[in-house]
Amino acid sequence: MNTAVRPIKTAAENALVEQFTAAKARLPGNRDAREKAFGAVVEGLPHRRVEEWKYTDLRALMRDAKPLADLPTDAQVAAVDRKRVLTSFDASKIVFANGSLIESLSDLGKLPAGVEAVSLAKAYASDLPLLARFGEAEAPEDNAAIALNTAFVSDGVLIRIAAGTKVDRPLHLAFGQDGEGHASYARILIVVEDDAKVEIVESHFGEGHHQTNSYVELLAGDRTDINLIKLQAESLDTQHLATLAIKLGAESSLQTVAVARGSDVARQQVFVKFEGDNTKASLNGISLSGARRHLDTTFFADHASYGCESRELFKSVLDGDSRSVFQGKILVRQNAQKTDGRMMSRALMLSEGSEADLKPELEIYADDVQCAHGATCGALDEDHLFYLMARGISKIDAQAILVEAFVGEVLDMVEDEGLKDALAVVTNSWLMARD
Repeated sequence: MNTAVRPIKTAAENALVEQFTAAKARLPGNRDAREKAFGAVVEGLPHRRVEEWKYTDLRALMRDAKPLADLPTDAQVAAVDRKRVLTSFDASKIVFANGSLIESLSDLGKLPAGVEAVSLAKAYASDLPLLARFGEAEAPEDNAAIALNTAFVSDGVLIRIAAGTKVDRPLHLAFGQDGEGHASYARILIVVEDDAKVEIVESHFGEGHHQTNSYVELLAGDRTDINLIKLQAESLDTQHLATLAIKLGAESSLQTVAVARGSDVARQQVFVKFEGDNTKASLNGISLSGARRHLDTTFFADHASYGCESRELFKSVLDGDSRSVFQGKILVRQNAQKTDGRMMSRALMLSEGSEADLKPELEIYADDVQCAHGATCGALDEDHLFYLMARGISKIDAQAILVEAFVGEVLDMVEDEGLKDALAVVTNSWLMARD
């Protein structure tokens, strides 16, 4: 006789069940979808024996489950407005406070021609047809971060860029947190129609002990040109789970740059599907971790079409007893001939107590492809340090110069000079503080 062994639920797992039972009746949207998603959570949070979560044992790292955030007070909204980051460049703002869209701080009524945006709460209330497009990017629904978001999400925004629109100002999605001990869940759908061009900036910031879970789904039509920039600079007492799921049409161009320097535990997972032929994507990231921080980047590129090109470059800088994780996988399907995919991850370790886990993978079923992956891990070059210090530069400043050069390759991919300078300030402040 076989006996099923069921692990004892953790405090966080029990709290999630209680929260969902209490909140599901008042949460908007499709209740069946919520129940189905939560079924994956009831089975337990992923742990190190689950391959995709081997290096980020969420069951152990998520010690408790914060209660769902209430609607923010006026004081909290004002605090989020004061704390906003990346304010030095011109953009159309869409601002969230504790997971709720704040229209008074947003430019929903002043968006460029061809751009439409509506809050998720309003979309649910009016059963907006665009809601049916959630899930088209085909990210795995049973993924723990996605399942939690689907089960608990209460607000977000749906954005549509009309066909042929060339948006001349970036759209800035700003997610702020204020207050203690809450969890927020936000979901974003961005539909970029054929021949459109847009730059979208996403920032996460705030103070206090909280947990955030965001899910951004991008559906790009044919011949689109899209830039995505993300800054994760949340409180160092935060747990941050984020998903970016992308489906790309034919002959499109995509570039992403993500900078992570906040949170106690953070996981950014990216799923990209090349749905159309002859599409190019460049996906890049920087993580800066100190003390005992744990920053995870997990990436999956699904090449399902002919003649597509992908380039991935992810760099991490580690100090103290921090841990950085990079898991990257390129899948080339049988009909995806002429695929050109190259992935590189590099870790720079500034202390002996830090740990970097790098796991690049290729899975190829086509025979006419060019694919490669690589990973490097090491310390600063002592000769370079000596060269700078011999010219009167302090050791801290010399290290900062070398680290800036290391991450500069990624920051230089940001075309907007104001935005690039703002991200450089974030990097420099981390180097000086070494939190």
